[in-house]
Amino acid sequence: MKWVKRIGIALGLLIALLAALPFVVSIEDYRPRIEQELSARLKEPVTLARLRAHALPAPHASAEGISIGKNGDVKVAKLTIAPDLWSLVGETKVIRYVELSGVQVTQAGLDKLAALAKVDPKAPKTPVVRIGEVKVGDATVQMGKTAFGPFDAKVAMTGLGAPERVSLAMRDGKFTVNLKPEGERFHVELAAKAWRLPAGPPVLFDELNIKGEATLADFKTTMASARLYGGAVSGNATLNWTRGAQLRGNFDVNQLDVAALAAIFSPNARISGRLSAKPVLNANAANLEKLGASLRIETPFQIQSGVLRGVDIRKAATSLLTKDSSGETRFDQLSGHLVMAGGTQRFSNLKVVSGALAADGNVTIAADRSLSGRINAQVSAGSVTAANVPLNVSGTVDSPLVLPTGASVAGAAVGTAILGPGVGTTVGAKVGNWAEGLFGRKEKK
Repeated sequence: MKWVKRIGIALGLLIALLAALPFVVSIEDYRPRIEQELSARLKEPVTLARLRAHALPAPHASAEGISIGKNGDVKVAKLTIAPDLWSLVGETKVIRYVELSGVQVTQAGLDKLAALAKVDPKAPKTPVVRIGEVKVGDATVQMGKTAFGPFDAKVAMTGLGAPERVSLAMRDGKFTVNLKPEGERFHVELAAKAWRLPAGPPVLFDELNIKGEATLADFKTTMASARLYGGAVSGNATLNWTRGAQLRGNFDVNQLDVAALAAIFSPNARISGRLSAKPVLNANAANLEKLGASLRIETPFQIQSGVLRGVDIRKAATSLLTKDSSGETRFDQLSGHLVMAGGTQRFSNLKVVSGALAADGNVTIAADRSLSGRINAQVSAGSVTAANVPLNVSGTVDSPLVLPTGASVAGAAVGTAILGPGVGTTVGAKVGNWAEGLFGRKEKK
């Protein structure tokens, strides 16, 4: 049939024309004008390396090498825009989707994008241009030395051009976020598995689930729970970044493997057991990058069924004349109060319970990992009790020293000479400490 043949020929010519159109009509001539209009709209310099028009497989346009801001705060390797051709003759122009790939954004760039995301209340109810979906691929957010990504994201838009649903997923599949806007706030649901924190201490989460609300200025959790290092953590936190960065949080920690947790802060950590605590977090910094360095943690804590390696408190309290504290201290329970700030860890109200051993005191770990403090030990051995033998703590985390005070050693030597080893050593140590307290200068705790 001739009409079928004619239609086929016409369609073939149309496809050929569309395919040849980009080579006949160049849109490179429009690039300076587009750069100028975008710069005026964003109030930031915008540059485009290349513009192209494509006819197949469906009409679309692309831009490559996009940079926004004097310092390139937002960079896009490629931008693709796919219009709905039938809408071009209507009042509202419809863009089926906008796709961005190879996106790099700095902290300053995030602020610029956040300003653009706001819906203008004076904008017409029926927009001139309506975007159906925004796709983002291979994106990275750089905050100082910390990078988040690469990730992919999708944004479904409303008829007014505002985000309706936002989904984000790391390319390794370990981290996902879903956001649903409601007014000026976003309902956030975050889930992660086998995921490590991108900033701050490299904590590894077996499972993490967070629900909360976010604005362009802050984020507040309504539910946060995690499983990590054989235990569980739950609580809530608030993060604000309008003027600098501020973090506040309260958590419950239950039965964490303290050896694995301590290794994050100290590779040669020498303590084991199961940790329970109620930490309170506070941090104030000039930006998000410096938030970890300003973090302050305060918490009561309790460690059960553990071992403190590198020092034997029982030996240090009973072998006063040998000055040997090497070994390990096994305990049923170690409790106290911890304050971490500025690289320093201060342990106060320490109490150690382990069969015949009981000890209490205060210890500080300085930023250079040096140790200082005082421990009072009591060891029961049959009918003989060494009560409140004061021990000085020194050395480093890697090489700790727990040795009796000078008065204890002197008194023990005299007692041993008069009454002999054992009872004489113990009684002499007690007398030496009593005399120091009565006539001498007490050592700082």
